Amino acid sequence: MTGGAGGADSKGGAAVTTGGSGGIAGSSGTTGGTTGSGGNGKATGGVVGAGGAAGGGATSSGGSGGGAMSGGSSGTGGSGNGACTRELLKSTLDAYYKALAAHDPSSLPVADNVKFTENGKAMKMGDQGLWKSAGALKYSHNALDTEVCTAASQAVVPDGTMDIPFALRIKVQSQKITEIETIAVRPGDYKVSGQDFASNTAALIASATSVKWQDVVPAADRNTRAEIIAWMDKYYRLFPRGVCNTTSSCKRIENGGGSFSCSSGASCDAGTGSGQPALPSRLILADVETGMGVGFTMFQGNTDMHMFKMYSGQVHGVSAILGAAGSSGWD
Repeated sequence: MTGGAGGADSKGGAAVTTGGSGGIAGSSGTTGGTTGSGGNGKATGGVVGAGGAAGGGATSSGGSGGGAMSGGSSGTGGSGNGACTRELLKSTLDAYYKALAAHDPSSLPVADNVKFTENGKAMKMGDQGLWKSAGALKYSHNALDTEVCTAASQAVVPDGTMDIPFALRIKVQSQKITEIETIAVRPGDYKVSGQDFASNTAALIASATSVKWQDVVPAADRNTRAEIIAWMDKYYRLFPRGVCNTTSSCKRIENGGGSFSCSSGASCDAGTGSGQPALPSRLILADVETGMGVGFTMFQGNTDMHMFKMYSGQVHGVSAILGAAGSSGWD
């Protein structure tokens, strides 16, 4: 996002219930990549980790404990009964995208009180929004936070005959899906200074090559969970004066568009900041194994999911999915 503005206050939407039974298939272990322990790559120049563990569930291989940040929220709750694994979260994302393309959520193992939103509005899955028009998934990069048993995904999904940027967050408890948050960005949904800001789904797909979102970070280069969360917290808290530790080649895309330098129009103040945050962070997730962080806020009338890739103490890419909304539906 460009410029700096305060985040809008939001109110939670009503819970929406759909059918569904059974648990999510998934066994312990990680999918693909190598594992490791610890995370040496300490952040410098203003990224300060804060202590405190957030939520239950098993930590991912190579991850660091902790995870509460100064200021924003880091999520609560874990997987409930049974360990939360990367495989569980990945299989849940896969199942969701398949059900979405089929326009039929009945195969999903949702809790009785599952809540589903699209662009901040509570809806019934299968009957409204992208559920009526989606095609098969074309691309995604995903962050898996086993500490709070939550997966976040940025994707390209057809809306009828047109490909659109799409963001998805799924929370799992006791092998059931309890929360589903989506952002579907259609033409005219995101404006900057009152002007339409065009999406670029091809660039979103191409970021897989330039940023290497899903590549596992070697153990010696990993940042800790607390460091990843603290980077996103400072980014929002001091925006645009909290954009620290970005590489010279780091690019920021918004719905795939823009390809700005990560430091463009931004700076890095010392410290973590205090007082009222510029953009209140509602939730921050961390995937230590891939070095991905995810933050959620409201920005100039848009619900916003930011993702970034961090290793060796530096941020190598930032991607935001933003869609017009009166509120996030989750505050």
